[in-house]
Amino acid sequence: MFRVADVPGLQGVRDALTARGYVGAKPTIVKVGDVDRLAALRDRPADLMETPDEAWGQVFLGEGFDPEDGAGRVAALTRSPDAAYGAAREDGRTVAVGAVTFGHGWAGIHGMRTDARRRGRGLASTVLAALGRATQARGIDRVFLQVEEANPARSLYRKAGFEKAWRYLYWTR
Repeated sequence: MFRVADVPGLQGVRDALTARGYVGAKPTIVKVGDVDRLAALRDRPADLMETPDEAWGQVFLGEGFDPEDGAGRVAALTRSPDAAYGAAREDGRTVAVGAVTFGHGWAGIHGMRTDARRRGRGLASTVLAALGRATQARGIDRVFLQVEEANPARSLYRKAGFEKAWRYLYWTR
């Protein structure tokens, strides 16, 4: 599998992949944002953790999510040597989560998930704001995330101040 940016300078690479039987799929957008705007998104508290608890990981395995994909994401997200984990809780249950990693002067937002039955209630905004405040606390002002083009969460990311930097496709046979 190859991840190739959808920019004019890489047309030759895409042509070569097509000639070899590869097909581009899963268009994904890389967005960059303003940390101050992100941190101000919501003032309702979300928990921040240096190490995610079991309930954080369980959100990836909940109803509507592929359990194999969820387990893989939890494993990948918890491997980061420098990360913070956000969790929104309702009625004693963890219902929305995300992570932020840090490196080379950037913060990367990853693994945003909300329990399918609780979407549309501002829980992801709460987690994003907490991750933004964790980023501010480190003095980092550059943040990015990646989101599949078809993901309805793109409207939330626009509201949080994220703007498209580029788009890429995954090329597989």
